[in-house]
Amino acid sequence: MLKQIEGSQGMAEAIALCRPQVVCAYPITPQTHIVEGIGAMVKSGALKGCEFINVESEFAAMSVAIGASAAGARAYTATASQGLLFMAEAVYNAAGLGLPIVMTVGNRAIGAPINIWNDHSDAMALKDAGWIQLYAETNQEAADLHILAFRIAEELSCPVMVCVDGFILTHAFERIDVPSQEQVDRFLPPFAPVQMLDVANPYSIGAMVGPEAFTEVRYLGHQKQIDALDVIPALAAEFEAVFGRPAGGLVRPYRIEGAETVVVALGSVNGTIKDVVDAERAAGARVGSVTIAAFRPFPLQALGAALAGVRRVICLEKSLAPGLGGMLASNVRMALQGSGTPVHTVIAGLGGRPITRDGLTRMLQAAATGGLEDVTFLDLNRPVVEAQLAAARRQRHSGPIAENLLKAVNHGPGPRRVPDRAAPGQTAPQEAKP
Repeated sequence: MLKQIEGSQGMAEAIALCRPQVVCAYPITPQTHIVEGIGAMVKSGALKGCEFINVESEFAAMSVAIGASAAGARAYTATASQGLLFMAEAVYNAAGLGLPIVMTVGNRAIGAPINIWNDHSDAMALKDAGWIQLYAETNQEAADLHILAFRIAEELSCPVMVCVDGFILTHAFERIDVPSQEQVDRFLPPFAPVQMLDVANPYSIGAMVGPEAFTEVRYLGHQKQIDALDVIPALAAEFEAVFGRPAGGLVRPYRIEGAETVVVALGSVNGTIKDVVDAERAAGARVGSVTIAAFRPFPLQALGAALAGVRRVICLEKSLAPGLGGMLASNVRMALQGSGTPVHTVIAGLGGRPITRDGLTRMLQAAATGGLEDVTFLDLNRPVVEAQLAAARRQRHSGPIAENLLKAVNHGPGPRRVPDRAAPGQTAPQEAKP
């Protein structure tokens, strides 16, 4: 059924159609509307057979999901940003125990300074925790990926993280085709857990494992990720057959035939990238793009095949590994190992900074003329940054970076000078005017 609804509500309705039996909820922007929507359906009776549990923290949310899944229930939760980091220990435990939990991450920046807007810093911080990571490009896909996620998780007995761009998707109103319960039931059978606690046959899970077996345990988790490279595209094809539209998969190339420059990215920014690719193609430029739909497991072979023969690759990344650059780019370089194809990192959209068509156009034009560095920060306010660096070199007590930058952006070209601490009996220097 076609509905013009908020992305979070569309996701909530899709998740409810998957018949979750335990939903653990702790609010944090921008995922709160998803669990609120599910909670309202449980309260009204629209979602039956589901225990909705309000917990005291994100760590508790994942801990309850672990207990519920181990007891044989289809379990779901959602989080974002610092909430994901707070549950990090339990996130690793869920993967190590092989529990098919599904979790939405409403992607949001990580402080300090505090920022509630979108980037991918949160999910990237736990990219190697052993969870499958799927990234949504549109709100339709955000809803559909949850249905796929439960099937993938239960097929592999492995947790799945559905990453959706905070505000850009979660709070946007778009037309979404919400499937029928019959369609979802046809695609997603009742939960049949691989492992389940049984009071008649008690045993421990997550018990101590020493050096004699720990590597083997980790290897089996690695093998699940390798197996997922076949399971994900197979289930995506089955999904399309049942629902009549594509969703998920590993990689999605766009206009890469004969392309010299290809942009690789995750999430909703791919829509803007495609618009720019269309405009540049119309102007005669040989450009294309590839959407990474599954970041974990990383589709090395599929991406390598898609990028074969291109002259250069740009990884547009909404996260940053300080001192290194891009985390996506390091994986893309592995896919292109031995090809000699240069891979450029472009950091963009941090903390919700708009990624514009003009900015992307300039990026592609710079790439075509050799003007991109190995790591480039798109639309960086360089005068403000250089002024802050100069102030830090000039005086030890240059003040808090974030506050200085805000003053500079709002009041002038560079940070205002923060007074040095005065020795007893002395007067501190006066603050410089903007």
